[in-house]
Amino acid sequence: MDHIERTFETISAEISVSKGRLSPFSIAQHPRLSFLTPRGRVLDYLDTNDLAKNTVVIYSSDQGFYLGEHGWYDKRWMFEESFRMPFVVRWPGHVQPGTRPAQLIQNIDYAPTFLEIAGLSPPNSVHGKSLVSLFQGGRQWRKSLYYAYYGIGAHGVPQHFGVRTERHKLIYFPMSNEWNLFDLKVDPNEMRSLHLEPGYEPKLLELKSELDRLRVNYAAPPYPSPKTKP
Repeated sequence: MDHIERTFETISAEISVSKGRLSPFSIAQHPRLSFLTPRGRVLDYLDTNDLAKNTVVIYSSDQGFYLGEHGWYDKRWMFEESFRMPFVVRWPGHVQPGTRPAQLIQNIDYAPTFLEIAGLSPPNSVHGKSLVSLFQGGRQWRKSLYYAYYGIGAHGVPQHFGVRTERHKLIYFPMSNEWNLFDLKVDPNEMRSLHLEPGYEPKLLELKSELDRLRVNYAAPPYPSPKTKP
């Protein structure tokens, strides 16, 4: 599948045909472009009935699927193909059409966002942050994302946990006590782990520390014990 830049170019071309009603926002890689036609009818209805200015329209989805990348199918990995998700929003008067903030958002941010839009505050137990400040051009935001896959052997995927920053990704496999470290700028397809490469020791330690911080922040349970090799 194409990467985010080409995807957004495709979406932008479709949007221009639809009179520029949608503005792409943040993370997307595998959006189903067929969403534009039925959603376009919804937007037309909102416009025709003078409801658009008081309606927030958000398009998102589940994670993407692998179609052979990394020799895989389905999803369940922290690689970019299934880590990225589409997120497109229209909110007249609050979201500037055509804006593309680069901040890292997650689906745990949805509930706080909806609550703030409704004039409510999320309970302290809710993870995530409201996206409203980003909709309005804010710049202060998180610098990393936490990932956890707790499945045990489903589809042959081992448990793994990780942290993703704007440029780097660290993945930990506790059952085998192994690491993957990727520099997404020079290796966007994540084909070569750098965790043992000379010169990357400081980055490895930095990301390990950030992973530990995020796990404490989200009250994550302890890692499973590594398997003992005979």
